[in-house]
Amino acid sequence: MREMIEFGTGRSARRTWPLSSIGIVPARRARSSRDVDLTWKIDAYSFDAPVLTHPTDAIVSPDMAIEFSKQGGLAVLNGEGLWARHADPEEALARVVAAAEDDVLNYPSSHANAVLQELHKAPIVPELLAERVSQIRESGATTAVRVSPQRAAELTPILVKAGVELLIIQGTLVSADYVQPSGEPLDMGAFIRSVDVPVIVGGVLDYHTALHLMRAGAVGVIVGSGSTAMQETYGIEVGMATAIADVVAARREHLDETGGRYVHVIADGEIDTAGDIARALACGADAVALGAPLAAAKEAPGQGWFWPSSAAHPKYPRGFVSLVEEHAEGAEVQSLEEILHGPSSAAFGTANLIGGLKRAMAKCGFTNVKSFQKVNLSITG
Repeated sequence: MREMIEFGTGRSARRTWPLSSIGIVPARRARSSRDVDLTWKIDAYSFDAPVLTHPTDAIVSPDMAIEFSKQGGLAVLNGEGLWARHADPEEALARVVAAAEDDVLNYPSSHANAVLQELHKAPIVPELLAERVSQIRESGATTAVRVSPQRAAELTPILVKAGVELLIIQGTLVSADYVQPSGEPLDMGAFIRSVDVPVIVGGVLDYHTALHLMRAGAVGVIVGSGSTAMQETYGIEVGMATAIADVVAARREHLDETGGRYVHVIADGEIDTAGDIARALACGADAVALGAPLAAAKEAPGQGWFWPSSAAHPKYPRGFVSLVEEHAEGAEVQSLEEILHGPSSAAFGTANLIGGLKRAMAKCGFTNVKSFQKVNLSITG
């Protein structure tokens, strides 16, 4: 039942819950974490763990995508980011990092966002984009690339020709009938049917939008935008736990409508620790997208700095360039393998994320994600 709270005469609002307010309740015999199988399969593709990357240049380069694949996850390259615009993206990233370091010294300056905006004024070079995709594809890693709804029609043929295997259409918020600047709507259903690769779409925060995208043919729906800035920039805020539950309800509806077509739910927001991953899956998500936790890796191109893909918007950036705690002065920088699989000495769930997830599931007696989605929950906040 929805909890509605009246906050003025004739005005009420629904109460929603963040992941941090959700508690997992163990109610079965505990098992060994070695018994837990985290295999995630979407369409024809299988991964050792249900984890993706948020599509930001701060954490995903072709080399990082290849390494992330070796660690069992799915890396998503930003098809509209620096790797598609600059022949020397490392030099461009160095400029962002230098500006961010200057911002720290001159707080509250936002020079780094301005540098990101300037760098994104460079046009997307189709040959560069195709080269990056081919590099990932030739390594044997599954190739996944994010494009915005605004440029999906323009960039998708380039990506398909280059060998992309999973197309991610992701914006801050996405609908099934996106009206483009030209005034012409992008019919997501017709577009998805015209593409020869599986399509994941997001972000969404509500039941109805999710159901429309599922009916449009998406194989996965992303909940959230990977940024915590929507409250400040748009005034939009829905607790991630509630948003996941609503999209899962849409999946059940779609499953009944279609006689069994399953659409994956991917959570992209409020996920910083192994406990957050466990809570997201317990709420019904099939996989999670990781952002800031991966920015701490030695291999991350952002050198310990993180920003969501929406931080580079030319007129209205959402999110900013921030230093992750693990790169604070004196901290020991860990490898991607240590962050995902350990070993780790971090005591707060910020490293060995996969190991922590396995242990959480095992403590409750579950050995796979589908069964874990039925675990009992509590509201703790």
